[in-house]
Amino acid sequence: MPTDEITATAAGSWTLGDRAVRRMGFGSMRTTADPDPGRAVRVLRRAVELGVNHIDTAAFYVSPGGTLDVGTGPARYATELIRAALAPYPEDLVITTKVGFAYDPATGLREDVTPAGLRAQVEENLRRLGRDHLDVVNLRIVKRPGRDSVAESFGVLAELRDAGLIRHLGLSNVRLDHLDEAQAVAPVVCVQNSYAIDNRGDQDALLRECGSRGVAYVPFFALAGTRREAGAAAEHVTAVHAVARAHGVTPHQVRLAWTLHQGPHVLAIPGTGDEAHLAQNVAAGALRLSAEELAALG
Repeated sequence: MPTDEITATAAGSWTLGDRAVRRMGFGSMRTTADPDPGRAVRVLRRAVELGVNHIDTAAFYVSPGGTLDVGTGPARYATELIRAALAPYPEDLVITTKVGFAYDPATGLREDVTPAGLRAQVEENLRRLGRDHLDVVNLRIVKRPGRDSVAESFGVLAELRDAGLIRHLGLSNVRLDHLDEAQAVAPVVCVQNSYAIDNRGDQDALLRECGSRGVAYVPFFALAGTRREAGAAAEHVTAVHAVARAHGVTPHQVRLAWTLHQGPHVLAIPGTGDEAHLAQNVAAGALRLSAEELAALG
């Protein structure tokens, strides 16, 4: 499949809050890994050139340290790389970030869903991105059944939304009962959970429920699967290889195409620090799988 001629428009669009975004987006976590920030800047600019107008980030996406725990040299924050690459921002660009965790070079990454902590994280995102408001903020939680209510924390973010610091709210790493809780407090525009063709867990029902409620479902680790922060999966189920050969594409492109085929409300946010991989990821939005292929993929 030729890649350079295919843009993110091939994946179609979804209305995220009040903004239309292309369903093939970009995840910025891996842009921090390369010690040369210029490469990240080039990848981010190329993503926008290819029609991507939905970028996922977080203030705790930073290297060395951070979620990837890799790298050497001066700190490279994904939010600051986005600012360096894209400010002044295109009018149609939607940047989604997340709060619930804070990063300090001295103490590392820690959960913080206190009112003061959430406000500080929102303000850090604003500062590092160079913006006066955030398009979408996801509340990222640690699931602890029986003691992981999101109502109070989501209420804090709703107050910051009412104050004009945030336009729309979402959730990350949650269950259906969390979505119910949050929607009783304020509108939810997206749910961002770990989900992949070979790592679906109990997410199928939540994905469908989000669709019925008009909430975007945004899988992370769609390429990495169970490898998570370690990066894109190197092994794939037999059916993925078979479909890839039939279409003349890579297994990773099949994984992304399968992700988008799970519903019109599903948004992909694959991340990479490599321009060639970026073009392949975007091109996967043009791959159409038959009902037979989808059934074989499971």
